Amino acid sequence: MMVKVDSGDTAWVLVSAALVMLMTPGLAFFYGGMVRKKNILSMLMQCFIIMGVIGLQWVLFGYSLSFGPGGRFWGGLQWFGLNGVGFDPYPAYAGTIPHQAFMIFQAMFAIITPALIVGAFAERMKFSAFLIFIVLWATFVYDPIAHWVWGDGGWLKARGALDFAGGTVVHINAGIAALAAAIATGRRRGYDNVPTPPHNLPFTVLGAGLLWFGWFGFNAGSALSINGVAVNALVTTNIAAAFATLSWMAVDWYLNGKPSATGAAIGGVCGLVAITPAAGFVDVSAAIAIGIVAGMVCNFVVILLNRTALDDTLDVFACHGVGGMWGAIATGIFAQKAVNVAGNNGLLFGNPKQVAIQALAVVAVAVWAFLMSAVILKVIDWTMGLRVSAEEEEMGLDLSQHGEYAFATD
Repeated sequence: MMVKVDSGDTAWVLVSAALVMLMTPGLAFFYGGMVRKKNILSMLMQCFIIMGVIGLQWVLFGYSLSFGPGGRFWGGLQWFGLNGVGFDPYPAYAGTIPHQAFMIFQAMFAIITPALIVGAFAERMKFSAFLIFIVLWATFVYDPIAHWVWGDGGWLKARGALDFAGGTVVHINAGIAALAAAIATGRRRGYDNVPTPPHNLPFTVLGAGLLWFGWFGFNAGSALSINGVAVNALVTTNIAAAFATLSWMAVDWYLNGKPSATGAAIGGVCGLVAITPAAGFVDVSAAIAIGIVAGMVCNFVVILLNRTALDDTLDVFACHGVGGMWGAIATGIFAQKAVNVAGNNGLLFGNPKQVAIQALAVVAVAVWAFLMSAVILKVIDWTMGLRVSAEEEEMGLDLSQHGEYAFATD
């Protein structure tokens, strides 16, 4: 029997894809405001060019590797160039929308995930090395992990791992890769463990607002339908972000005597990260708990890492890696079938095994992301070099890599 395409579901998924697309330029503003003035254009360019590079990779083979059916670890190349990805639904993923609608929605996730890593090596990676890195990383890190967790036949999916909208696939994956990238590229020259103040805080707050807005498509769109699960995901997303904003601000206020706008913006993003795997599986009270813990824990991890030699420029690991891990484990604690029958009950609803399954997914994704990212970065460093020269770094990447100034100097 032919499955009929639902026009409402299709419209929602297409709008959600557009919302998720907006998150990448939103991320560019969020990151761009926090680097030094001489590097803001490089941040905008790196985020923007990913939309082109990964947009091409996804159409050629990325989607097939991620979502091609059958394999436990890899999707294969049967959908190379979107061959066979048409206008009829593919029921294994979404039964009421065209297959191409699902594909383009997932494309936006594949685009923003490597963009998140950019914040870890900001102000020091060659643009040419960056381009090679994102293609290899998308192919050998993102695509297989997406298949493990979401793909038809994926081994973590078969084990019952829950990831509603990308806690493991997007945030742990990118956060752990960011840790590997920060180690591989080394510290910025002259960096002395004192965070560089944002050069344009309005950009950062604007970027956080755009991310919050786009995240409604990221999470609620992952229901792939206009239904109660989508409503729940949107509501829990907003709640977790709000409470994480407040809990991060409370920690700042207590430790520093003043609440910072930078901290509020970062806290909101950490709440969004943490609720992502859980949004369609947990209720309002769980979202409050997830948000409060995310804002506090991620803040403390940033403080701790700032006392080490690690130079993760924009705290990608602390916010996305740690926030994603908390969200994935919290899903195993708070999930309930009363919210989503397609999910499972968690620890608090009689199924402690779900926490173990979530922990397995966290460890598997973290190990693969770190090892493969480290190998890719090392190979690039051996062959073409990762870092700009000392003179180019001092000059700033805007001028040395792109020959432009972000702001007029006259």
